[in-house]
Amino acid sequence: MVWIECCLTLGVLAGAFLSSRLGSYGLGIVEEGLRKLAQRRTLSVLAVGLSALAARAAVLPILPTPEPAIHDEFAYLLLADTFAHGRLTNPPHPMWVHFESFHIIWHPTYTSMFYPAQGLILALGQVLAHHPFGGVWLSVGLMCAAICWMLQGWLPPEWALLGGLLAVIRLGTFSYWANSYWGGAVAATGGALVLGALPRIKRSQRVRDALLIGLGLAIVANSRPYEGLFFGLPVTAALLTWLRAKGRPSLPLIARRVAAPLLLVLVLTLLAMGYYFWRTTGSPWSTPFFVNMHLYNPVPYFAWQSLKPAPAYHHDVMRAFYVGHLIGEYYQSRTITGLAHIELSGLVGLWSFYLGPALTVPLLLVVATAPYGFTWKEISEETRFLLLVCGAVVVATMLPIWSSPHYAAPITCAFYALVLQAMRKIGAWQRHSRSTGLFMTRAVPSVCLLLLFLRAGAGPLRLTLPAEWPALNRVPTWCSPHPANLERASVLRLLEQNPGCYLVIVRYGPNHEVHNEWVYNGADVDGAKVVWARDMGAARNEELVRYFKDRRIWLVNADDHPPTLVPYPILTEKSEVRSRKSD
Repeated sequence: MVWIECCLTLGVLAGAFLSSRLGSYGLGIVEEGLRKLAQRRTLSVLAVGLSALAARAAVLPILPTPEPAIHDEFAYLLLADTFAHGRLTNPPHPMWVHFESFHIIWHPTYTSMFYPAQGLILALGQVLAHHPFGGVWLSVGLMCAAICWMLQGWLPPEWALLGGLLAVIRLGTFSYWANSYWGGAVAATGGALVLGALPRIKRSQRVRDALLIGLGLAIVANSRPYEGLFFGLPVTAALLTWLRAKGRPSLPLIARRVAAPLLLVLVLTLLAMGYYFWRTTGSPWSTPFFVNMHLYNPVPYFAWQSLKPAPAYHHDVMRAFYVGHLIGEYYQSRTITGLAHIELSGLVGLWSFYLGPALTVPLLLVVATAPYGFTWKEISEETRFLLLVCGAVVVATMLPIWSSPHYAAPITCAFYALVLQAMRKIGAWQRHSRSTGLFMTRAVPSVCLLLLFLRAGAGPLRLTLPAEWPALNRVPTWCSPHPANLERASVLRLLEQNPGCYLVIVRYGPNHEVHNEWVYNGADVDGAKVVWARDMGAARNEELVRYFKDRRIWLVNADDHPPTLVPYPILTEKSEVRSRKSD
């Protein structure tokens, strides 16, 4: 699909220079209809949100409800299940060592290490739609609507509507944000609320906008807190600069309509976060994320930090992940060539996911058509601010050893705003009395729409799709397939269709892929129909088998092709005596 997008984009460029009228017939009617809709701002936002929901529902025959595969997805699903049960966290299980897995903690409570925003939206889907994917679906609709609303604060309404529809096409259908439980849409929604409320506050000082900017910051703080810090600094600086500017409203008015509501939301957010941390870790100052890092991960977050002593792991697969896989990436980041590779991969990943060839063209053309001697000061204040916000967050994502596109999710709307600003700028560009720029502004969304239809028909058309990228360390695109652990899902579905309750002991082979994890459980371990546990050898397994004596017990060899599910050997009288002696 990347090569197809490149070819289509190059074809558009060639068409713009050869015949600026090519393909423009009939577009005027479509543009006029969209322009009329755009004038009704609230309806436009609603239309974009509903379009995103309808688009993702429409591709369900191609991309059905996703099955989790990545460690992070299972941890987010644990959060969702916990919240859906009406709890903030769960008590430790007496057999917890058999269920130990990635990105969760068992002490002082049993929970995910991640911040709660993504878990909350997944829990909402689990409660309302009886499946957490309902939360993913809803989050994508809210994100696209929020992006359209944000763009209305920075651009003319027809351009804001176009940006919202581009978000539907590029993010709301085939992206991993819409096809996994990994997140991205929630943080993007928070960022859009902040950046959308900012210009509105400067213009009208409404309490509603102050509450929305506070809500957006709260969402970002509870989804991407590290990147959110870099995101919030330019926003804070912009507000302080506005307070010192000439012609601003009176300070009492600002205090009453802006400062007080904003501070109220932020204080309530901090109190709620402190309470959540206290319930999960026993301290309002300690987060589950840092508890997990302390317990399991000897690798620091940044390359300039030193390794910590490796803990004593209970399971070989966890030792292989932390001491083998992660430490290998740490040592790579400590070399010049390794660090350059990591940084370049991160930047390419951001570019390929958020922009790609199609949305890069307007940015390149606006630079190429700039007059000689064009300087930073000649760029509008609004564009400079958006560039500053994007630059701050991109730098933040480059500093850690690991990076993924959704780390930069809070600035999603800013990327689209910059692309649309570039399209507006080149729209009036003419070459040899030809409306070359107008052709480009029409061609870019047309290419994106054509790519959407090509991706939807990739199967019948036998088009080569990008490889599954997270487990294979590939560069993600807007339509990269997300990996799914279909074998685990198949075994789970088989057991759930049969009566009774089950304990499944998972055994890995010597060449196990550390990202292909099977052992994850929900919030209520004892109440689950299927409980997953690690194989710890016959002697240690016996205590688990005795605890779940009323369940039918299976052993799955997860690395067989296909995985084999066999009855677990029944305890013999000799083994019970031997176990009592060892106790």
